[in-house]
Amino acid sequence: MDSYGVRFPVPVEAGRGLHFLIVEGRNYPDIADEMKRGAIAVLEQHAATYEVIGVPSAMEVPVAMAMAIETDHFDGYVALGCVIRGQTNHYASVANESIRALAELAVVDALPLGIGILTVENEAQARIRADVNDQDRGGDAARAALALSDVKAKLNS
Repeated sequence: MDSYGVRFPVPVEAGRGLHFLIVEGRNYPDIADEMKRGAIAVLEQHAATYEVIGVPSAMEVPVAMAMAIETDHFDGYVALGCVIRGQTNHYASVANESIRALAELAVVDALPLGIGILTVENEAQARIRADVNDQDRGGDAARAALALSDVKAKLNS
């Protein structure tokens, strides 16, 4: 569920015939794997196909996404990553800039892009947000990408 306790409903057919790219920051492998598991489950539930690309951290996710956009091989995108607060303000820079860059790509290129970059205080919070049986933020990012794909299809018809 989202922070309001309700998941946004996505029509089951929203992904049929669509091919998505999941780009995941891998600096916290266990968290990345769980978020990817949630995203894949949602895409498969909606009959979408997908590819996965891993990059070192959340900071590289928008760069890989920009490269993928140029290929024109994908109908939608899911960005996954995790930024955990450390002892310096580097956390804020990485979190803010990766999310800002992804949002800019989505708006400028009118992309169906779901952003699942966790920004948390500690690993325990990250695990709760990533867990497919708890907050499932990876699944939420895939739902957002599917919902935006559905909007784009309706606007183009």
